Amino acid sequence: MSFSFTDPKPNNEPSFSFTGPADVEEQLQTITDLAHEILRLVAEIRRQTCN
Repeated sequence: MSFSFTDPKPNNEPSFSFTGPADVEEQLQTITDLAHEILRLVAEIRRQTCN
């Protein structure tokens, strides 16, 4: 299974899609993993800009 962002919607909200077979639990875990990575990167950027 893979996860990708697609073209923004008219309201400028990005959309995303899953490709390949996956159950809901697997999709939720993928979203959770991505959210954790985003938060980690935000914290890293904050540390760099505050120093």
